[in-house]
Order: sequence, then structure tokens, then C-alpha cells
Amino acid sequence: MTNVTHSPASRVLPPASQAIPRREISILIVDDEPGIRSFLQRALAKEYGLVEAVEDVEAAEALRSRCRFDVLIVDVSLPGRSGIEWVESLHESGEHADVIFITAYADLNATIGAIRAGARDFILKPFRVEQLLASVKRCVMQRRLARERGAAPRAGALDHALAPDDAEMIGRCAAIEELRGVIRRIAPTPASVLIEGETGTGKELVAAAVHRHSGRRGPLVAVNCVAIAPELFESELFGHTKGAFTGAHQAREGLFVAARGGTLFLDEISEMPLAMQAKLLRVLETRRVRPVGADQEVPVDVRLVTATNRDLGEAVRNGLFREDLYFRLNVVSLKVPPLRERSADIPELLEYFSHKLAAELGVPPYVFDADEIARLRAYSWPGNVRELRNVVERTLLLGRTPWESLGLAESGSMGTAEQPVIGFPVEWTLEEVEKHHTLRVLSGTQGNKSEAARRLGISRKTLERKLSSWPEARRPVS
Repeated sequence: MTNVTHSPASRVLPPASQAIPRREISILIVDDEPGIRSFLQRALAKEYGLVEAVEDVEAAEALRSRCRFDVLIVDVSLPGRSGIEWVESLHESGEHADVIFITAYADLNATIGAIRAGARDFILKPFRVEQLLASVKRCVMQRRLARERGAAPRAGALDHALAPDDAEMIGRCAAIEELRGVIRRIAPTPASVLIEGETGTGKELVAAAVHRHSGRRGPLVAVNCVAIAPELFESELFGHTKGAFTGAHQAREGLFVAARGGTLFLDEISEMPLAMQAKLLRVLETRRVRPVGADQEVPVDVRLVTATNRDLGEAVRNGLFREDLYFRLNVVSLKVPPLRERSADIPELLEYFSHKLAAELGVPPYVFDADEIARLRAYSWPGNVRELRNVVERTLLLGRTPWESLGLAESGSMGTAEQPVIGFPVEWTLEEVEKHHTLRVLSGTQGNKSEAARRLGISRKTLERKLSSWPEARRPVS
């Protein structure tokens, strides 16, 4: 049964110089689960003008013959024909719709197939409606920017499923500021970049920042080398021809070709097999790839960024990594500091994740008090920023800081009876103390500025002046 909302099929598009109103955006949902179709239709119809939902590719094709769609939300596993195969055929025919794939299975082959099919996003079921709405908004923004440039929006590589949640590095410590400065200097060059850092420090964010500041017009394609089986490395990176090996029923482009004109990010490069390292070195030297089974090489214009949480120099000495490839990759080395070495950034990270995750979860932000911040700053954070993000998410869900998950006692103080920790961290400036206390009081009044000003002993006008100077205070505090 085809589930379709009856909306006007013809639309008058705005001039290229104008932003695209949301009501002028058309969305097609293709999913064989009636509940998913109904849920997505209701959620999207509140913000967008034309939202259609069908159960298979055949019904989707019938709709496309009558109406052009801006965004396609496609289930990977569909009856008759897979969503990835269908989208690939659309893009081969010149279709310019942005695609968001949804699936119940975190399958590497499906994810790589989504990259090749030009997906904007790849979302796992079950998902929150806020997550999908945010993905659609990103697609709309990309189309708006394309219109402003006077160019037709083209399929982009998957830049969210394997890439970071955000493209910004949070923090103002000296190490992070220096890292930002180096990125801005080297990003516009074609030099290969090696990002080093412990697991969870945000190496993906650094790769995204390098790409963003590079000025390259192609996509950022990210892949984790750990997730690729050794026998599939060459095919995944370089592609293959039809019949090149058993199961190669059709030709496939590799990730190098998918990232043409942009950046290819290879995470955990230390896990690449030695045999593949030699082939990667040749590609870096010739700027050409040879798909498996092909007679001819294909030129590629790709900026290579790699990352590792291991000491590659030691791996070279132990014969586990090629020295010549190491020197090729390590033209520029960016070191991401662990969170324990940048504890001064923890208050800002807590605030950032609290507001970001609260919006995603649909709950109020949590304001960490001074004692909580002091205890969190003293923690060693073996999982780095990724662990801190998870702690903030659990805090929002529980309504309290989950000290037990950090192996810490349930207590409001981390000090001893002889040396209690009282008030704000001693490293804080007076401005930081004032800002934190003011926002805490405002949160306690549920955003009532008059009551907050009364409790602080200042006028409302003075409070508003202070709040206007703090960007984070412009977000909801309750």
C-alpha cells in the first residue's frame, strides 16, 4: 500500500539569488515500514511544503515522474531493489536531489555504498526526530548555498555518518589555539597531514577543520581503516571493474574517486596492511589509482589526511609500517592534546555539550555547579572528549552527574576533611566566576531576569548588559 500525502506537485522556484523557503522544499520518503513512513511524514510536514511517502522504488519512480524532489530519505533495505542501487542510478542519470539514507543495520559495506552513491547523511534506526530534522536542514542549507553560487546542487559525499558531529573545536587553551593557527596556515596547501592523538581526543574534528579551511570544493570522505577487511582494502580505496573478482557484479568507484576535488580522511592508518601501504605510497607519488581489474589508471585530485592513536615512528622501527610511506604522510604533523592536559577547557566543553545534547534530547540543559566542575577537571578522562560528551548526555537523562560511572563517590566535594574544595576553581578569572554564578542564578529563576537581578543585587539593565556580552547566555538557560 502506497502512503501518499496529496500536495501540489508543481512549484515555482525562487530566483537563484534568494534563499529557498522551507515551504518550497519537497521531500520524498522511501521506506517499507508503514510506521516509519507515517512518523516521518507527520514530523516533516510541519515544516516543509511537499512531503510524500512510499514503500518501494517502483512507487517512488512513479512519483518522480510527476514531481521533482529536493531531498530523498531512503531506507537502505527495500523490497525488490536496494535503496543504494536506486540512488546510484538516479545520480548517474543526472538527478541532483540530496539523499539521506536510513537503516537498521550499521553495515560497513552499506555505509561505503552510501558514500559512493553521494549521500549527505547515513542515520541508524531507531533515531530521534530531532536528528533527522537536523539532517534535512543541512541539506536545505547546502541547496541554498548552491543557489547563491548560481550552481546546481550536486551529490556530496557522506560527511556526517563517519565524520564528526560538529566541525568546530571547542576550547581556548594554548594548545588548542596553537592547533587552530597551524591548521589555518597549512590547510590551503596540498601537503599531506598526519593527525596524532589518543582515542576520543577529536582527531576527526581536526580533519574536518583542515578540509573546511582548505578551500577545496570537493567532499570530505572519511573512513576508519580498522573497519575494512584486509582483502577489501584495494577495492574499497581504488574501486573495481565488473567481474574483477567473485561477487563483483558491477563496477564500483573507490573512495579516492569519491573524494575527487576534496579530502580523503583515513583514520587509524596504522592498521593498514603492509601490502596496501605500498600501493597507497604509489598513489601519493603518481596521483593516479588503478581500480582492481582495470587496465588503465585514473587520475585523482585528492588531499590526503590520516590519523592514528599509535606511535607510527615506533611502528616503523618494529617493521609494522613502511618508513617511506610514513615520511610521505607526515609532511605536516598535528598533535591533538588529551583532555587531561587541557582541563581549563572542560567548563566550556560541559556548557557546549549540555546545550547541544539538550536540544537533541528535548530536555532542559544542565548547569554544572562549581564543585561539579572542579571534580570533573580533576578527573583523568581516559576516554577524552568522547567520554566527557557521554557523561554530559547521561547527566541530562538522569538529571544529575553520574559520578558512579567515573568511579567517583557520590559527593558534592572532591576534597578531604583537611583540605576541602570550596567555591570556584582557583585557576578561574574573576570574570569566569561572575559569569558562571550569574548564569547559575538565572537558571534557578527559570530565565526570569527581574528575579535574577534581585537575587544578584543588581539592576535588570545591568544584568542584561552582562548577558549581552556572553554569547552562551543568549541560549536558553532553563
